[in-house]
Amino acid sequence: MGSEIRTMLESEIIDVAKKLRPLLQWKWDPRFQTALAECSIERKDEVLEILERYLVCRWSSNTLPEAPEVVRAVAQQLGGLMSGQLLLLSDPEKPAFLCCAWWPWGNGQTISIRMAPFGNQLSSQDLSSLTTVFRGWFKI
Repeated sequence: MGSEIRTMLESEIIDVAKKLRPLLQWKWDPRFQTALAECSIERKDEVLEILERYLVCRWSSNTLPEAPEVVRAVAQQLGGLMSGQLLLLSDPEKPAFLCCAWWPWGNGQTISIRMAPFGNQLSSQDLSSLTTVFRGWFKI
């Protein structure tokens, strides 16, 4: 994997990981190959503000049909988007980018947050290597 891709993502991820660490506890979700945290509704605005500061592309179930193909592919890999769910991304036009799925629970009290690197121009080996590095950033 090119060091420039890793450096690019490190600059996007390290700050967001540091800012979210005091607010959320992360674990690995093997089903979706993502970092997973649960956020209480009381912290919703604070957490979403941090995420949106770093992940500037925002998609919902209503806007997803208009999204670039790579964004729709990420959404599909994560099981799609239902009403009320969001997909937040850094720049999906780059060879690798950070993605966050924002999934409110039906109970109205909890939100699942799943984050992972994705690569629209990376080999599966490079993406696997990047995921290993990503897990280290989130200490999972």
